[in-house]
Amino acid sequence: MTINELQDEIIEEFSDFTDWMDKYQLLIDLGNEQAPLDDKYKTENNLIDGCQSRVWLQADYHDGVIDFTAESDALIVKGIVALLIRVLSGHTPAEILDADLYFIDRIGLKEHLSPTRSNGLLAMVKQMRMYALAYKMKNEE
Repeated sequence: MTINELQDEIIEEFSDFTDWMDKYQLLIDLGNEQAPLDDKYKTENNLIDGCQSRVWLQADYHDGVIDFTAESDALIVKGIVALLIRVLSGHTPAEILDADLYFIDRIGLKEHLSPTRSNGLLAMVKQMRMYALAYKMKNEE
């Protein structure tokens, strides 16, 4: 599936709910469904700067695509990072760098997050794009 098809799928899932408490519950459920991050990746290097809670992000590059894995010690943040992984993981560095992550606004995530969580969300996206840029540059050498 393309990044936009995955985003549209998420928008559809969230449109089933009108109450934000239900949407938060969906985020928590998505986070809980995510496989735990291997302890060997829970290092200082993998911690994302700018997040109020602790978020570890691992990026592995193989066969031309990046696979992301992550974990957080906060339930809602774990759900947010699960959404980002669902959309961006398994795509090429160029696709990740070119992606317009419109689902964040369309599901109302930005306006329903506290300022610190919003900053954390931006930090997660920035870190994923940094990995994509690093792998893209490495391949162009």
